Amino acid sequence: MNPLKRLRMRITAIGGAGFDGMKISSHQIVAFTEVFRRRSVSEAAAVLGVTQSAVTQHLAKLEQHMGTTLFIRHRSGLVPTKPAQELFALTDRVRVLEQLVAEKINAYTDLSAGHLTVIANAPRPAMPIISEFNRRFPAVRITFSLVPWELAKQRLEARDVDIAIITEPDDIANLFHVELSKTRLMALVQREHRLACRPTLSLAELAQERIILTEDGSLTLREVEKACLENSINMPNVIKMATYPVLKEAVLHGIGIGILLQDSVFPSEELVYKPVDEFCIDFKTYIVTTSDKRRLRSVKSFFETVQISIENQLSTPRQTD
Repeated sequence: MNPLKRLRMRITAIGGAGFDGMKISSHQIVAFTEVFRRRSVSEAAAVLGVTQSAVTQHLAKLEQHMGTTLFIRHRSGLVPTKPAQELFALTDRVRVLEQLVAEKINAYTDLSAGHLTVIANAPRPAMPIISEFNRRFPAVRITFSLVPWELAKQRLEARDVDIAIITEPDDIANLFHVELSKTRLMALVQREHRLACRPTLSLAELAQERIILTEDGSLTLREVEKACLENSINMPNVIKMATYPVLKEAVLHGIGIGILLQDSVFPSEELVYKPVDEFCIDFKTYIVTTSDKRRLRSVKSFFETVQISIENQLSTPRQTD
């Protein structure tokens, strides 16, 4: 059974509508998949090289076939419904296969176009990799966003991104992955702070300070709460920030002491990392993609760029005192 026929059967199951007298086209599937990936009709149209009205028409016909709504408009963009999420789990695989076939037919010798969606938990090590990739392949557009640890895992499982750079992801045995680095949780302190002269700090000492952590759903918050519980320590004065860059800004402005993975933000002469006695676990950061997407030329080239970026990072000394 060909992929499009399997999709017809699955769409009928998801939407509950029959296909008598109706036809589903590959154009509708492609339009839907790109809109789901970009959360935008205009961006999907740009990727496909068609008008926005054409994409809108394809979506409308697909919704008519399925008898259900696929996207809900929101200020932040289009929000996929549950039927759309179920459908995307299939159509994304078909779209990847089409892209692989196109690359094989055209026998690409270089990357003169393309688009990648990349997510990460922190600016580093993602930014050095993206910078090197852009230098090597300037025509490839990259959409990058920082997302909490839990959300990164969810988007990876939903095939909502091409590449994820994530620390300690769960259950990646069935995904293509490469280890990027190992790092520990550390305290980020203003250089002029009274604790900055100490070689190491303890959780008990940090509990006397205002502590800045990343928000709910982050690996950092989970590990800090776990360490406090194991050592019977209470941190009464905690401020939560959305991302590591915001956390760094808060420390720079003297709001408190941050706790984060070392090298997750770019170094600053005004800040120093300090080891914490209770944080003795090394956390691994991986670059991850699905097994089928790894064969796409743009994704494969991104992974090839990783080695170059790792070499650049190794040449940059860590700041610990």
